[in-house]
Amino acid sequence: MDTMNTATTTITDAALLRLVWLASPALPVGGFSYSEGLEAAVEAGLVRDEQSAGDWLVDQLHLGLARSDLAVVAAVAADPGRAEALDAWVRQTRETSELRLQTEQMGRSLLEWRKSVGWGDAGTPAMREGAGVHSVHHQPTYPVAFALAAAITGASARHIALAFAFGWSENMTQSAIKSVPLGQGSGQRMLARLAADIPAAVDAACALPDDARQAFTPMLAILSAQHETQYSRLFRS
Repeated sequence: MDTMNTATTTITDAALLRLVWLASPALPVGGFSYSEGLEAAVEAGLVRDEQSAGDWLVDQLHLGLARSDLAVVAAVAADPGRAEALDAWVRQTRETSELRLQTEQMGRSLLEWRKSVGWGDAGTPAMREGAGVHSVHHQPTYPVAFALAAAITGASARHIALAFAFGWSENMTQSAIKSVPLGQGSGQRMLARLAADIPAAVDAACALPDDARQAFTPMLAILSAQHETQYSRLFRS
């Protein structure tokens, strides 16, 4: 194997492994503590078993994530200079206080994690690239923080969006297992359904023009608002 091929393979492997690391549910950003309204859907009787939980998550992937956070991840990964404007959009479009607190807390935790492991210098002008989202006075929301962290790997915007979507799917599947509740076999089958749908959702998100991006999921917003005062709950959203 010649030197050029060896170098190319090494860079590709490093990017892949870093994306896997970022997408891991073990990353200490608090994703395990949120259900994004799923727990409230269980309380309301809308999600009752493996089939209804899987249907709910697939719908949320296509109707919610692909049109909002996933599109933001792809856009920031492709052009980090847009991070500030897209970060403002994420904050403005959270439909409940729980959902806004989630994206802010996870973004803040990801930034702190980057500092702790030396994942790029989050405070340098080179990383800010005019966006301002890494300054001490403005910490990015989670999809923006994820995209900026992943962009350091040199991976494509599409691959970064795929990693983000799979990480979301793993967290949400675990939320379903705990809140319905379900067994691990059910969780793996739901994850398989989501994995089969992720490429199409990512392609739609990557192709979405700015004027088509949206965060409009009325039932999810209602459930999230109800969850804020739900008597008994496991999750923070």
